[in-house]
Amino acid sequence: MDRSIDVDNLHDKSYAQPSFEGPMDMNKNDKKVTKTLVTNGCGDYEGKIADKRTTGGWKASPFIIVNEVAERLAFFAVAVSMVAYLVFEMHQSLPDAATHVNDWIGAAYVLTLLGAFLADAYFGRFLTIIIFSCIYFVGMILLTLSASIDSLRPPLCTARPCIPATKGQTAFLYGALYLIALGTGGIKPCVSTFGADQFDESDKKESQKKYAFFNWFFFAINMGALLGITLLVFVQQEKGWTWGFAVPTAAMFASIVILVAGFTKYRYQKPMGSAFTRFVQVIVVSIRNHFRGVVLAHESELYEIKTKESDIFGARQLPHTKQYRFLDKAAVVTDPEIITKNKWRLCTVTQVEEFKSFIRILPIWASTIALSISFAQLSTFFLTQANIMDRKIAPNFTIPAGSVPVFTALNGLILVPVYEKFIVPYLRSKTGHQRGITSLQRIGVGLFVSVFGLMSAALVERMRRENSNPTSLSIFWLFPQFFLVGTAEVFSYVGQLEFFYDEATDGTRSISSALFLSEIGIGSWLSSAIVKIVESATGGVEEGWLRNNLNKSKLDYFYWILTGINAVNFLVYLVIAWRYKGRNGERGTVRDESIVFELADSNDTGEFRGMAS
Repeated sequence: MDRSIDVDNLHDKSYAQPSFEGPMDMNKNDKKVTKTLVTNGCGDYEGKIADKRTTGGWKASPFIIVNEVAERLAFFAVAVSMVAYLVFEMHQSLPDAATHVNDWIGAAYVLTLLGAFLADAYFGRFLTIIIFSCIYFVGMILLTLSASIDSLRPPLCTARPCIPATKGQTAFLYGALYLIALGTGGIKPCVSTFGADQFDESDKKESQKKYAFFNWFFFAINMGALLGITLLVFVQQEKGWTWGFAVPTAAMFASIVILVAGFTKYRYQKPMGSAFTRFVQVIVVSIRNHFRGVVLAHESELYEIKTKESDIFGARQLPHTKQYRFLDKAAVVTDPEIITKNKWRLCTVTQVEEFKSFIRILPIWASTIALSISFAQLSTFFLTQANIMDRKIAPNFTIPAGSVPVFTALNGLILVPVYEKFIVPYLRSKTGHQRGITSLQRIGVGLFVSVFGLMSAALVERMRRENSNPTSLSIFWLFPQFFLVGTAEVFSYVGQLEFFYDEATDGTRSISSALFLSEIGIGSWLSSAIVKIVESATGGVEEGWLRNNLNKSKLDYFYWILTGINAVNFLVYLVIAWRYKGRNGERGTVRDESIVFELADSNDTGEFRGMAS
C-alpha cells in the first residue's frame, strides 16, 4: 500500500526543508542541521528526530553500561548462591537443586522472546526495560523475605533426613525466583539493542563505536558478575542470607535509577508492530499463492510501496534476495488492477525479506546452543566441586565457594580490553576486516575453546576424585576450566551480539537479540535434561554418576559426555557457518564494515540499507 510521509514521520527528512514558495533550496544552516540528524529512525525524548550532537553515542551509552553492571550484579549474586540456598536452607538434594537452578536460568533467558515481542510490538525498548525492571525488583524483595522470615523456610536440619520445605514455602520461593526470571526476560533482549540504537550505522565513526560498545557491554556483564560473586557472596557468607539477598535487591533498584537518569540523552526507536504476526502473514500468503498456482517469472512482479520507507512503521525498505524464493510468492502481484492493503492477501518485498533474514540466522542459532550447556555448569557443578575443595589462600582467608567463578569474570574483564585494543588492530592488519575477524569466526573460536574447557574439567575432576584426600586439593586446580570456559564466552558472546544485531532488520532487532539469549536458556534446560538422563541411566542419586556425595560420584564421566557433545557441535557449526549466506548472498562472511562505510559515504540522501557481506 502507498503511504504518504508527513512531518511527524521520524524517517522523513523533508521537515528540515524551509517552507516557502519558490525553489526548494536549503540554506547552509539547514544542511548543517540535517547532517547531524540520525538516519536510523530514532527520535529523542521529545519525539523529534534525534540529533547526534545531543543524543546517543557515548553520551548515552555509559548509563546503559552502568545499568547493566548493577542488574548483572543482582542476577549473579542470586544465581551463584541458589544451589547452596536450595540445599542448605530448603533441604533439596544436590541433583535436584542443580536441576531447579538450571530450569530457572533457562526460563529467564527463554522469556526474552516475550520481552522482545512486547518491546517491538507495543512498548519500545526503553519502556520495556523499565517495566520489567520493576517486576524484577519485586521478585528480589520477595526473595529477601524468603530468606529473612523463618516461617517461609523449613526448620534447621539437626538430623538426617532433614525436614523438607512445605509446598507453601517452596511456592513462595519459586514465585520470587520466577518474577526475577520474568524481569530478566523483559530486560535482556532490549538492553544491548537499546545500546546499539544509540549509534547510527550510516555514520562511519558511530558505526565503529557500536562494535566497541558490544565489547564494553560484555565487559559490564563481567564487572557485574565479578561484584556479584565476590562482594555479595562475601556479604552472604559473613552476614547471612538476608543481607546476601537484600544488597542485590538494592543494586536492582539502583539499576532502574541509573537508566532513568539518562532519559534525555537516549535515542528511542518506536515500536514497529509484531514481527511474529508479519512472519505468519508471509507464510500464509506464500502457501495460499502456491496452491493457487502462482509462479514468479520476474522480480518486477513483486510488490513494494513507492516510498523510501517500507510499510512497516519505522523500518527501511529491504532489497530483494534470491534465497528462499518460495516465500517470494507472498509478494507476487496477481492482479495489477487490484493492490490490496490486506497483509493476509499480499505482502511487500520488505516484509518477505524481513522473514528471510530471520530464517537465515536459525541454523547459526541452533548450532551454538550446545555452548550454553557448558555455561550452565558455571553456576552448578563447577561450584559444587569448589565447595568441597581447599579454598584457603591465606591462614585467615578462605574463598567462598560462590566466588570461585571470579576466575571467569576476571578473564572477561582482562581479555575484552586486550582484545579490543591490541588483538583487533593486529588481526585487522592481517585480514583487512574492520573487526579483525568476522562475527561467525569469533563465535567459532569460542566453540573450539569450550571443548578444551570441558576436557580440562573432566581431567581435573578425575584427579580430584582419585586423590587419597579429595578435599585437600587446591581450588586453583579449577582455574583452567573456569578460564577456558570464560574465554569461550568472551569470544562467542560478543560474536553473537554482533552477528544477531547485524543480521537483523530494523523491525526484528529485539527479536533477534532474544533469539540469541534464548539459546542460553535452552542450554540450561538441556543441561537439566542431560543430568536427569545420566542420573536415571546410571543408578539414581544414591548409586549413579551424580550423587549427593560428590566424592562418590563420577562427575568426570558427565563432563566427558559434555565434551563430546561440544566437539560434535563444533564440527556441525563449521559446516553451517561456511555455508551461511548473508543478505547479499555471499557465503561464509557477515557484514564487512568497510562496505557499510562506502555505502554510507556514497549515499547523498543519508538513507542507508545495510547488506551483509
